Amino acid sequence: MLAAERRRLIAESIRSKGVVSVAQMADALGTTEITLRRDLRSMAREGLLVRTHGGAVLPAALGHEPSYTEKAQQAGDEKAAIARLAAKMVRPGDSIVLGPGTTTLALARLLVHSPELTVVTNSLLVAQALMEATRVEVILTGGTLRRSIHALVGPATEDSVRALRASQAFISGNGFTAARGLSTPSPVVAATDRALAGAAQHVVVLADHTKIGRETMCQTVPAARVQTLITDSLSDRAELESIHGAGVEVLVAELETRERARSAAS
Repeated sequence: MLAAERRRLIAESIRSKGVVSVAQMADALGTTEITLRRDLRSMAREGLLVRTHGGAVLPAALGHEPSYTEKAQQAGDEKAAIARLAAKMVRPGDSIVLGPGTTTLALARLLVHSPELTVVTNSLLVAQALMEATRVEVILTGGTLRRSIHALVGPATEDSVRALRASQAFISGNGFTAARGLSTPSPVVAATDRALAGAAQHVVVLADHTKIGRETMCQTVPAARVQTLITDSLSDRAELESIHGAGVEVLVAELETRERARSAAS
């Protein structure tokens, strides 16, 4: 395959996913990782992408905060699989924190029939999803409405969770790497998410493959403060190994079709 054709396909992939992995892209194009890295370096010089450890992201990704609608259109099946695995970590009687995001919303929908649970959230969509869950007590934080993510943020939100203590916090973001941990483009969202994580004994990050190996502007929680990462099987393997090496438990969720196939074979 000619270099121009490879780079066209790389550009298409990064536009649709927001991030590309060296290993996965090299495999998809039938080329070597050395060649793929050379392509990425060339494209980075042209301003078509930004290099990251193990891959590349769109140039605007560092400071751009995707809207809820944008995020809802990406990796739907993978987010559902991550939510199913996360739900297995929740036990009756738990007090948990759920941050905003499409994956945490998917988790909230799985908790509707929990026999006994307390959920602290700053997400209006999570609160709405649990509206009919009569045995789930929902504590909605105060704060300033951030319409792009349908959540309450800011100093009032941080103050409202400071006195709380939950067993687990399930949070998301826009990027996760071993070097910087969880990150987001917005300083105010980063500060709010830090407060949510600080209210829990065990921090669980829910991040699909489009976020692994990706860095955005503001660090939310360093890897050392995260106990568990739940991601999907399309995530960059080298980056996951680095994250595990940083002391984070890494759980990989399988898509439902694969789970069913495995059950049928056993």
